[in-house]
Amino acid sequence: MMILQTPRLLLRELTPRDADAVAQVLSDPETMRHYPAPYDRAGVEQWIERNRQRYQNDGVGLWAMELKQTEEVIGDCGILLQQVEGERFYEIGYHLRRDQWHQGLATEAAIACRDWAFAHLKTNRLISLIRPENLPSRRVAERNGMTVWKEVNWRGLPHCVYSIERGQLPVL
Repeated sequence: MMILQTPRLLLRELTPRDADAVAQVLSDPETMRHYPAPYDRAGVEQWIERNRQRYQNDGVGLWAMELKQTEEVIGDCGILLQQVEGERFYEIGYHLRRDQWHQGLATEAAIACRDWAFAHLKTNRLISLIRPENLPSRRVAERNGMTVWKEVNWRGLPHCVYSIERGQLPVL
């Protein structure tokens, strides 16, 4: 099921058939260097299943990021419900295959998710949880209009909580 599209991308629900493409992202040690470890095949399949459960339980989750031109899955981007310091927030998350870096695709998808979330969800704040040393993801969040709201220890690791409020949307 397609959720949204941008000039170059389609974002749609992940399916088990996406496991090979998603593994190219989540199993890559360089792409996942800010995570505790890259995912093995079973971990990738569980990742997809967790997101499919999120679609049912939360109405959101990480979606397959597909190039319109080739219909190739090159990563994921979407909205997750996260618990941070006892509060629930909608988070914009993204992972992009390494050979697609530096083309603005993660930013394009993240901006589309931001706009979709403010249009479809009852929330005034969106966040992105990013490890302090993950400079590429931090730049995507900043290009998405987010700023560092606070720093937290989340899942045992330090994270910057980037945030944008509904009234802070950049004027184009």
